Amino acid sequence: MRTDRIEIQSLIHVYAERLDAGDLDGVAALFEHATWGSPNRAEPVRGAAAIRARNYDPVIIYADGTPRTRHVLSNVSIEHERDATEASARTYFTVWQAVDDFPLQAILVGRYHDRFVKDGGTWRFEHRQVFPDLVGDLGHHMRGGPLESADR
Repeated sequence: MRTDRIEIQSLIHVYAERLDAGDLDGVAALFEHATWGSPNRAEPVRGAAAIRARNYDPVIIYADGTPRTRHVLSNVSIEHERDATEASARTYFTVWQAVDDFPLQAILVGRYHDRFVKDGGTWRFEHRQVFPDLVGDLGHHMRGGPLESADR
C-alpha cells in the first residue's frame, strides 16, 4: 500500500515527467485546483487553463514532441503528519536541455515549495511557488524573456 509521503513524492515526479514528455496539458491538469506563483511574477495564477497559458504555452516543443529537457529533482523534503490531509514539500530542481544546435547544459536551477491537500482520498497540488535561483540560456526552451518564463 502506498503511503501518503510516497503519493506526494509521486506527484512531484509526475510533474517533471509530464513536462519532459511535452505533455503540457497534463502538466497544467495537475494544478486544476491550485495556485502557481513565483517571485518573478506579480500575482499567482489559479487553475489549469490560466497556469497553462502563462507558464507552459511559451515552452518550445520540438519535432519529437518534447521540449528536449530533463528535470532532475533532488533534496525532496516532505512535511506531513500521520492522518493529516495537508502537507508541504521543498524540492531542488535542475533543468537540462540539449537540441541539435545547443549542447547539453543546465538551463535552470531552483526550488519548488509546494502545498498539497488530500481531497477525496487523493493527494493534489494546492499551491506551487517556484524559485528560479540560477538562470541559464532559456532561448531554446521558452518564447519570451527569460525571467518572465523562468519558473519551470
